[in-house]
Amino acid sequence: MNDEPPIDGHAADAVQVLPLDDAAVDALCRLGRSLGLRVARIDLAGCAGKEELLDRTAAALEFPGWFGRNWDAFYDCLADLGWRPGTGHLLIFEHAGGMRRNAPEAFDTAVAILGDAAAAWQRRGHPFRAFVSA
Repeated sequence: MNDEPPIDGHAADAVQVLPLDDAAVDALCRLGRSLGLRVARIDLAGCAGKEELLDRTAAALEFPGWFGRNWDAFYDCLADLGWRPGTGHLLIFEHAGGMRRNAPEAFDTAVAILGDAAAAWQRRGHPFRAFVSA
């Protein structure tokens, strides 16, 4: 994972954990697409922890075969996404409340890695936003 701090406070704002209903998720998807972002929805309903989160994210974002199913590889894939061309990326993690309650350490680690990936994208001048519905 990247040890460099974000170049400014905006990278921290790129990842938001908040309650989102279906209408809000649909509106975010429409907005992201209208801005030319690659939008991905990752459903975490019933997600028990790290392994399921990694698998569901890998499937939704079509991670390459070299994805190692660990936190470092999670960051590497999120900070790259070269196989998903676009001007930027919007990720929406839906139904994450159960994971937040049942696997808080894995949840917090995933959110921190999303922030690190957002900072990497920001340094390259491309938008990367993640909303985690919890």
